[in-house]
Amino acid sequence: MKLFAPVVLLLSLLSHPLLAQEWDFPHISTTGYGEVSVSPDMAEFSVKVVESTMNAEQAKAAVDKAVSEFTAKLLKSGVTQQNISSSNLYINPQYHYPTNGKPELVGYQASRSMTVRVEDLSKLNQYLDIALESGINQVNRIQLKVRDQDKYQQQARMAAIEDAKQKAQSLAKGFERRLEGVWRVEYNTPSVEPIMMRAANVSEKVDVSDTYQDSSLLIRDRVDVVYKLAH
Repeated sequence: MKLFAPVVLLLSLLSHPLLAQEWDFPHISTTGYGEVSVSPDMAEFSVKVVESTMNAEQAKAAVDKAVSEFTAKLLKSGVTQQNISSSNLYINPQYHYPTNGKPELVGYQASRSMTVRVEDLSKLNQYLDIALESGINQVNRIQLKVRDQDKYQQQARMAAIEDAKQKAQSLAKGFERRLEGVWRVEYNTPSVEPIMMRAANVSEKVDVSDTYQDSSLLIRDRVDVVYKLAH
């Protein structure tokens, strides 16, 4: 895990438009940034099964079979029911549109999506292989995550606060002024830079181990602070 504090600041000794506000006393406005780099230890992936047949019943049956088989194999592999969720079944008629004439019904397409939370990252490839074996034919999303994200978010927040303090102290010293205290604090919504993998048709085994083993999640935080300067 690595901590970073990028040196980016907004400075004003007389006025600064922080959030479109102005103050009529000497002050310094700083923006503190904190960033934590941490290796992912869990994941979440979304898959989809799509089947097209001549009638709606057959399409529905094929999709239901794949979802049922995938769910059963996941449960047998140790995934808990609460870590498996599925969407409603969608059935849409499929038409051929000739250059001249009316649209022609050529069949029906049924689809259903499933999302799986992976507590043990080492088993991600195994679960994706199970999806292939069960008849799932699309991987919509694979997102790597970290357990106990709040802990790392707090570390990034404290790094941002320390960054803002150091900037204010350095600037005040450089301009031969003295900080009187914090006047205002503006806290921004923290962000996490997720590791996303592109969607793909599942026509062969999916191997993502090389991707996640060398990956890091970036958890960022930011704070804007206005310090009063002593007269």
